[in-house]
Amino acid sequence: MDERDIERHLSQRVKALGGECRKVSWLGRHGAPDRLVMLPTQSAIWVELKAPGQKAKPHQQREHERMRAMGQRVVVIDSIEGVEALLA
Repeated sequence: MDERDIERHLSQRVKALGGECRKVSWLGRHGAPDRLVMLPTQSAIWVELKAPGQKAKPHQQREHERMRAMGQRVVVIDSIEGVEALLA
């Protein structure tokens, strides 16, 4: 399994719940999350996807912390189980 499989599962599960999962392209912001998840019953969730066992790199961790300081919810997911836990 690789990051692409986890990303596909996230997109499918969010859609099944009636939400939207958008791939995000950032201009001038190195290290920002890959996806924006929007669900009818929750506020937006920024998701950084990683291959199993991988962690966010230091520059990504810094960007995630900047976003959290602005009140944003940012999660790093490296497994199908992580996707399921997020959407539970």
